[in-house]
Amino acid sequence: MAHIVIAGFGSRGDLYPLTDFGCRLRESGHDVVMTVTPDLVDEITACGLETRPIDFQLDHELDPDKPAKAAMELLLPKGMRQLGEKLLDALVDVPADVLLLSPFAELAGHPLAEARGIPSLGVRLQPISTTSAYPPSLLGAWSAGATINRTAGRCAVALVDRLYGKTIAGFRKRLGLPQVPQRSLRRERTIAEWPILHGFSPSVLPRPGDWRPGLAVTGYWWPRRPAGWKPPVELVSFLESGSAPVFVGLGSLMLSEQEAARVSEVVRQALTMVGVRGVVQAGGAGLDVRDDAVITVGTVPHDWLFGKTAAVVHSCGAGTMAAGLRAGLPAVAVPSPGGDQPFWARRLRELGVSSATLPRPKLTAERLARAIDSALSEPGHRTRAEELAARIAEEDGAAAVVAAVEQLIE
Repeated sequence: MAHIVIAGFGSRGDLYPLTDFGCRLRESGHDVVMTVTPDLVDEITACGLETRPIDFQLDHELDPDKPAKAAMELLLPKGMRQLGEKLLDALVDVPADVLLLSPFAELAGHPLAEARGIPSLGVRLQPISTTSAYPPSLLGAWSAGATINRTAGRCAVALVDRLYGKTIAGFRKRLGLPQVPQRSLRRERTIAEWPILHGFSPSVLPRPGDWRPGLAVTGYWWPRRPAGWKPPVELVSFLESGSAPVFVGLGSLMLSEQEAARVSEVVRQALTMVGVRGVVQAGGAGLDVRDDAVITVGTVPHDWLFGKTAAVVHSCGAGTMAAGLRAGLPAVAVPSPGGDQPFWARRLRELGVSSATLPRPKLTAERLARAIDSALSEPGHRTRAEELAARIAEEDGAAAVVAAVEQLIE
């Protein structure tokens, strides 16, 4: 038995997929501890994992009407320093033989693994390593050819090293490690072929041929359900009372109150225009659609819900997109600017699964209605989604993570 720590932080969509291999490692006889945000402690504990909360907050009040600004403040050196310190505090007394590092945990996690003299590996839901195939996914949906794509990747790496160099130096000082330039530390990891596992399907996005050794695409990691979970009675009643509805949700995306109200009304009007029923997930955006043919719900496992829907309208967060593909559903992509959502939206269109890409800031009821109608009425989208679902069903991403971890501890 090994003591394994999954150092995670982020939204529900960032954390819940990690429960798949976390539970699989525990079922294989290992002791597993996972760091999580305080709001998810009870749910992830109910999945069967021991948790440690990272009660991270910036040291000043944020404007709730400017969620994008709040997200950017987390990514500034000061925000990542505070997050890293909280992560180290949470793990100070936790035994570990291996560290699994999600992206937000890498800055503090690498020094922690070095200080303890234990191996680590990266676990990512998005491709951000340099390749000629596309720019890092967090830079958006564009692609400008092999040379520029690789240059963008290298520039992004250099920017991260410069931006967070002092932050990482602070973690190393706290842990009693010698000061080494961040660029040198990254070079050492590259030479050592530090393993990074990517939790998406190679059928959705193949592993680039020019990635260095050590970078692997495992297949999706599927969120575990909390023990004893039961669907809300009112949702079951709604689903049984008529035709399969269209799902609409923006995941953990935070919106201002004004924008949430606008999007909610756009969704209501679009569903009415098409004449279909809808299940709207409030999510981080706080969507609230009130209509006789629509029900607004809170947190519901997508693996349960999507099998009862006709199509999915979503923002292309990695987890929601994966669940829709797993269910073989046609999609409508409503990405927000920044992050990986435009990247995945483009990929859905390339795969022929999505009927349209409608950037959320410019979303209108008319455009959304046309896209939903197309997703439902044009059989090609569903056919391709079902073919992709069949290939995804043959993959076992969590098993690949277990194998990689057990190889490190042999």
